[in-house]
Parts: sequence; structure tokens; C-alpha cells
Amino acid sequence: MINPPIVGHNTHQFKVINGWGNLDANSFPVKDCHEMVMDASGRIFLLTNEIKNNILIYNKEGKLEGSWGNEYPGAHGLSIHSENGVEVLFITDCERHQVIKTTLSGDVLMVINYPVETGCYELQENFKPTETAIAPNGDIYVTDGYGLQYVIQYNHKGEYIRHWGGLGNADEQFNCVHGIAIDTRNASSPSLLITSRNHNAFKRFTMEGVYINTINLPGSFVCRPVIKGKNIYAAVFRSGSNTNIGSGYITILNENDEVISTPGGTGPKYKDGCLEAQQQWEKGIFIHPHDVCIDDEENIYVCQWNSNKSYPMKLEKI
Repeated sequence: MINPPIVGHNTHQFKVINGWGNLDANSFPVKDCHEMVMDASGRIFLLTNEIKNNILIYNKEGKLEGSWGNEYPGAHGLSIHSENGVEVLFITDCERHQVIKTTLSGDVLMVINYPVETGCYELQENFKPTETAIAPNGDIYVTDGYGLQYVIQYNHKGEYIRHWGGLGNADEQFNCVHGIAIDTRNASSPSLLITSRNHNAFKRFTMEGVYINTINLPGSFVCRPVIKGKNIYAAVFRSGSNTNIGSGYITILNENDEVISTPGGTGPKYKDGCLEAQQQWEKGIFIHPHDVCIDDEENIYVCQWNSNKSYPMKLEKI
């Protein structure tokens, strides 16, 4: 029996469990596997833009527990949030130009349309949202990663509060504002960690949208940040160049915003507090990782975009 590949570095090394989430493609096909979240009971929800089943629900062993959804052709972002003990999902759909809030079983609770209130959007087609993050007070933050590159903040009712960003190279601007997360690791000072993918960076802002700092990740075209425990995890869909097809890996950062492990890529090397060189694809494990989901044992579940309609895989921590 062939031993599974080992990937990663330092304290975060993993066995690659290929075939973990494989299903009958005739009954439960996938197209692009965009994002994954875990509910309080440990079920893993996968979002795909395959309208025969936009949501596939797995247990931790990779067995199917349910499926739903056939009305999200541009399904891209998936977030989970608990409201008074009841968990809900937020789906961003780039083709519908909407954010849709649903129950865990798919019933629609709220729809947010394009943000005409900003004064920046003349047409709904300008709005191509890629991600949401939900604050403890229920405020909804939406990143328009494939549209006009703004972050739009709403209250829990979907009422507009403010927006910031836009396309550009200034500190407070973005180039592919692909993902967002609420960082509560410093409980007294929560912040927003926001992807600027084509800048190979995460940018940190206050909850009101004031720029704080940038975490540079040279060589990494990074997707959304996923915070678990003390660490930040993220899929890197391509490395080196945005046209470098099939060159993705995973990156893991510690509480000091330093890369500590790169499963599927070269190991991180620091000099004077900065990454010494661009990180690069190394082992042929991944094609285009698009998101990660982390369980309580620090295992990583990885889904991929534009990767031959492949199902998710599991990285088991060792």
C-alpha cells in the first residue's frame, strides 16, 4: 500500500487523503468547488456552481449527508453565521449579482441586490460579489471581488451603512478583493482581514473600514482568509503569476502574521521580518485550491476551482 503524501512545514504537516469527498458524478456532479464551511454539528457544506446541486453536505469522513440548490449559477462565496443560536448561510452569486441568506436547508431568508446606495453602481451587472463576513452584531460585509472592488457594509437587515476601497494600488484600495474575514483573535480590538489577491496580500481594516496594515505574501495569489484558533489559513489559487496555471497551494500564518507552513508549496524563509523570496508551487498535490475549511483537530478540507471537476480532499494533521 502506497503511503499518502506528506505536505507542509514546521508544526503544520499533513497527510493528503485523496478521494475523501469523491461522489457519484452522475448523481452529485460538481463544477467549480468554490468554498466550504462547517456547522456546529461538524457537517461540512460545499458550495459549487453546478446547478444540479449547489450545496453538498458532507460528514467528516467524506460521506454525503445531503444536497440542495439549483438556482445559483454564479455561486462563489459561502459563509456561516449563528443568529441567536440558529445557523444561517450567506451565498454570493456573481451571475445573479446578489447576496442570498438562507437556512442550512436552503430556504431563502433575505436577498441583497446591487448596492445602488453607494452611488458607484449604475447597473446590477457591475456588482459581482465574491464573499461575505458577518460581524458578531450581525453587520454584513460584502466584497465585490469580480466587480468594482469595493467592500460594502450592511446592518443585519441588509440596510446599507458604508463602503470603501475600489480598484487601485493605494493602501486602502484593492485589486481583486476576493475574500474577507472577521479577526477576533484580539478580542478587545476586532478587525477585518481582507484579500487583495492580485497584490498578493491581506489588508487589515477597522470594523469601520479604516486601513491598518498589509500582510504581504509574495508569490501567493491568495483567496479568502480563514481564521481558526491562533492561525490564518488560506487557499492560494495560483503562485508566481496570475497566469501560472495549476500552481496552487495552501498557506498558514501564525498570530504574528508570519507564514509557518505552505502545504503543496515551498517552505517559508524569513529575513528581517519579511518573506525572503516568493513562495512557489512545489508538489503536484493541488491544481487551483480555492478555499479551506478547518476542523477542531486542525485537519484541512480543500476545495478547488477549475480543477477537472474534482471533489474536495482532506489534509490530515500529523
